[in-house]
Amino acid sequence: MSDDIRLSSITLNCANAEALADFYADITGGKVTFCRGGWATVATAGGRIDIQAVEDYERPQWPGSAGTSLLHLDFLVDDLASTEQRVSQAGAVKFDFQPNAEHCLVFADPAGHPFCLTTLDEF
Repeated sequence: MSDDIRLSSITLNCANAEALADFYADITGGKVTFCRGGWATVATAGGRIDIQAVEDYERPQWPGSAGTSLLHLDFLVDDLASTEQRVSQAGAVKFDFQPNAEHCLVFADPAGHPFCLTTLDEF
């Protein structure tokens, strides 16, 4: 038996798993492969995004206050302007605060989770 650890997926909480799965499938060109009982899975070329509905879901704040733990997704893109238009049409909202707008734009998905479109691929 191996002790390797491999990332299986990223899981996001929200109020409506089906709607958020549709959003991520739309912007990534992925496919909703499972949706039932408050859980949805989106298969993308870059990996799997799982989404679960939780009671009393509260939208994350961007930028977070001191002590706030916040996860966000980064999506590598070739053209920020055209991709910005695409994710906005899908329901994303661009935040006013943009710490590195030359190479990275920060948006909220329909459930409020921050995600970035970035042209930086340093690895």
